[in-house]
Amino acid sequence: MENKLYGVITAMTTPFDDQDRVSVDGLKQQTEYLIEKGVQCLYPCGTTGEMYLMDNAERELVAETVVKTASDRVPVFIHTGAMRTADTIRLSKHAHDIGASGIGIVTPAYFGATDREILNYYAEICAALPDHFPVYVYVIPQLAKNDISLELMTRIAEECPQVIGVKYSYPDIRRASQYLTVRNGNFSVVIGADDLFFPALSIGCDGVVSGCSGPVPETFVKIYELFKAGKLREAQAMQLTATKYVEFLQYGGNISMFKTILNHRGVYAGHMRKPLMDLSAAEVIRRFETLRAEFPFDEAAGNMTNQR
Repeated sequence: MENKLYGVITAMTTPFDDQDRVSVDGLKQQTEYLIEKGVQCLYPCGTTGEMYLMDNAERELVAETVVKTASDRVPVFIHTGAMRTADTIRLSKHAHDIGASGIGIVTPAYFGATDREILNYYAEICAALPDHFPVYVYVIPQLAKNDISLELMTRIAEECPQVIGVKYSYPDIRRASQYLTVRNGNFSVVIGADDLFFPALSIGCDGVVSGCSGPVPETFVKIYELFKAGKLREAQAMQLTATKYVEFLQYGGNISMFKTILNHRGVYAGHMRKPLMDLSAAEVIRRFETLRAEFPFDEAAGNMTNQR
């Protein structure tokens, strides 16, 4: 099994039941569904997983459930970034102890942080972990406020042997290409912009951490399969299809849409956690089925049947 993120890395949702509890059964079902559909890696407890709306014990429960259910069939990287450094260290150690393949750690959030503070943040966390436990720096400046330049990423990689790559979730292909030069090109880059999956693969990135692949994994899995087979024109065409779904899903801007479609497809995704709220399901489902009529896929095989 790969010790890095690659291919279609699904950013999982967290199902909350009618009592606002984490649904363990829902998580197990979602894990099985995504593996069956052919995604290469799982990434729970990230932005799509509403991580900042859970306490540490809940995040540990999610991590344990997904790792145990996946049972080494696919790599599971846990997002462990938290508002407090102490919590990030706790969650990171826990991920290692339960047998996760690695972790992702978002930059310090909300408060502006200097390069010195960001470097110290990752150095302190990595110092608390075994040397060979894979860590991805998670950069999402549009939500977390703080960005990481190429120069700073290079310094982080130099000081932290565990840092093997970056999850870059801002839609800037130029910055992604710059990150590929870290450690003389021996640095894993995965993007978070679902609509840039094929372009990112084309410049040498390893994959996409995709929230939109949760409700519709088939489209993204097919892009990767076609790309790996050298069928680049077909992969490009499939990206255009996937982008239609990404646009419909508001580029991941409303997680309730993901949960609504998962519920509609028979995977228990539960509810949003307040202050976030569920959308009216009827309109979301109607629009989804209209789109699926134009770009259908064979749910059993996980393959698109309309490759325009």
